[in-house]
Amino acid sequence: MQTLINKRILLGVTGGIAAYKSAELVRLLQEQGSEVRVVMTKAATEFITPLTLQALSQNPVYTELLDTESESAMSHITLARWADLVLISPATSNFIAQLAGGHANDLLTTICLAAQCPLAIAPAMNQAMWGNSSTKDNCKTLLERGLHFFGPADGLQACGEEGSGRLLDLESIVNGISSVFETGALTGKHVVITAGPTREAIDPVRFISNHSSGKQGYALAEAALEAGARVTLVSGPTNIEAPRQAQVIQVDSAEEMYVEVQKLILDTDIFIGVAAVADYRPKTVPERKIKKSEVASNATWLLELVRNRDILQSVSNSPNRPFTVGFAAETDNVIGNARDKLTHKNLDMIIANKVGDTTVGFNSDNNRTTVLWKDDQQELPIMSKAAVSSKIIALIAEAILKDKDG
Repeated sequence: MQTLINKRILLGVTGGIAAYKSAELVRLLQEQGSEVRVVMTKAATEFITPLTLQALSQNPVYTELLDTESESAMSHITLARWADLVLISPATSNFIAQLAGGHANDLLTTICLAAQCPLAIAPAMNQAMWGNSSTKDNCKTLLERGLHFFGPADGLQACGEEGSGRLLDLESIVNGISSVFETGALTGKHVVITAGPTREAIDPVRFISNHSSGKQGYALAEAALEAGARVTLVSGPTNIEAPRQAQVIQVDSAEEMYVEVQKLILDTDIFIGVAAVADYRPKTVPERKIKKSEVASNATWLLELVRNRDILQSVSNSPNRPFTVGFAAETDNVIGNARDKLTHKNLDMIIANKVGDTTVGFNSDNNRTTVLWKDDQQELPIMSKAAVSSKIIALIAEAILKDKDG
């Protein structure tokens, strides 16, 4: 189940007898490569202890909305931004009613209201409660809002009655989570993504580079794979494990990246230039290390640079060009500079983000971006780079479909 590797699943446990199954659910999600954090309602702690789920998840278990001992006094916002998906399992009739009513009277309901990622519910309750018209109305409301439902199942219940309301078997819940990420929106498309920094050699031991970690580009590769695309990742030096289903081409310099992209471009449907490519490189690179004694002055060292070829513009101006997406990492006038780049480089779409804030962007696991295209734009709030990537891939798929229909 490749789609759950490196996914951040926030598991919300509410107060039903099926809460004891959450321990096994944590284990199954971890076996699929997910990182799991757990939030429990007060009632849930009567059925299974937070210590059990903390030991299994290897993360603190959160139970209080206002917890002065936690790392952040606003843990509901921090956790909502962290998650790629929020799963409520088991979800009682009371919790479903609270969620449908937009209540925010505990940590878990508040996280659900603050979350920008997909929300999923695995109901578990007495068969009469599940069949009640109020519960049915609440579920209908949540389905209309886009929440995903897994179950319930039919069978013998803890109360001794039989009927619909049992928690769906855990493997089916895990499969359901996987299906949320597998959109199929880009099935049959070849997506080429550049990621990471480039290194421009000064001599055999020194180079010019930047702070790009490659996290956003690699997350986009994951999201494109989940959308059914064939993905080629042209990557500068990073410490990230690439998706196993992607073809990965490793490069160091901007020129190497340019050459590899040109080889691929005729067979590319969508090109996403995420890499932080150096604009300049040293004009000459000696074959041996430059000694301090060889520099004219020990106080200064003048390094002559020449411009690298523009990878993104070469793609956007190529014959039979693919749908071309760029990134704009800016320190000021973010939207204005990004829109100028969109026009100047003849792009179909550009993703703008402000760099310099250590909580988002370079080296962070989160990002806050604005997606711009010719006649519109959409701001995305702070969320994990995986969640940002899923949103971006969905917007690309929508734009391509619109162009096709138009």
